[in-house]
Amino acid sequence: IGLFLLRPAIQLGILIALSATVDPTLRQERELQRRLQEMLDRDAAAEGMLGRDETGEGYIKLNYFNLFWVFLVCCVLGLIAEDIWHMTVDDPGVYQDRAGMLFGPFSPIYGFGAVLMTMVLNRFYKKNPIIIFLVSAVLGASFEVFVGWFMQTSFGVVSWSYSHMKLFGMPDPLAVLTGGRTCTGFACLWGLGGLIWIKLLLPRLLKLINMIPWKSRYSATVLFTIIMLVDGVMTLQSLDYWYQRVNGTEPHIPVAQFYGQYFDNEYMENRFQSMTMSPKDATRV
Repeated sequence: IGLFLLRPAIQLGILIALSATVDPTLRQERELQRRLQEMLDRDAAAEGMLGRDETGEGYIKLNYFNLFWVFLVCCVLGLIAEDIWHMTVDDPGVYQDRAGMLFGPFSPIYGFGAVLMTMVLNRFYKKNPIIIFLVSAVLGASFEVFVGWFMQTSFGVVSWSYSHMKLFGMPDPLAVLTGGRTCTGFACLWGLGGLIWIKLLLPRLLKLINMIPWKSRYSATVLFTIIMLVDGVMTLQSLDYWYQRVNGTEPHIPVAQFYGQYFDNEYMENRFQSMTMSPKDATRV
C-alpha cells in the first residue's frame, strides 16, 4: 500500500461512477424508484402527511429537503422580525439593515436557530408546554452565546450586547455570566419562540414548503443550496479580510485584493450596520 495506488484508485472510482451512470439496468431501477417515491409523496400530500415523521415519534421528517427550506425561510422571516423589533423597540422610527450575509435579505442566525430548534424539539411537540419552553430557552440562549462568542473571537465582531440589561433593578445575572451575549429576557423569548414554533409555526411552514411544484422541488433545492453556499463562503471571507484590513495584517494576494476592491471597509460597515469591528477582541492567531 502506497502512493503508487493513488492513480489506479482514481481510475477505478471514475469507472465505477461511469458504469453506475451508463448501465441501463441501474438507470431503469433509479427511474422506477423515483416514480414510486413520487407516487408515495402524492398520496402523503393528499392525506396531509407529506413531510411528516412516518414513525409518529416526531412531527416533521428530518431530511435535507425539509430542513433546508426551514433554514432559508427563517433566514428571511428572522431578518424581517429583527428589523421590525429595532424600528419599534430598540430605536423607534429608525431603520437599520440587520442583514447577516453579504448578499440577500438573510440573517443566518435565525435560519440555523430554527433548524436547531426543529431538530431538538421535533420529538417534544406532544410534551408539556412548560418542558418545551424550558428546553427552548436553554437551547436558544446557548446558541446565542455560542454565535456571539464565535463572531467576537474569530473576527472581533460584536453584533449585540446585553451588558446593560437589568433584572429587578440589578444587573441581569445571565448577561453578566455570558459577557452580555444573552440575558434572561431574551432566554425567555427563545423559550416562548420555541413553543410557538413547534406548536403553531412549523406545521404551517411545512404546508408552505410543500407548495413548491413537484417537478421543480429538488432542482430548486439544489439551486438555492448552491446560492446559499456561495453567499455563506463569501460572507465569511469578506468578514475575514475586513478584520485583516482593520488589523493591518491583510496579505497581498489576489483574493484579498478582490475583497478590498469590491467589499471595502465602507461597504462592509454599510452592509453590516449592526456590527462593530474590534480586532483587539479577537483571540485568533
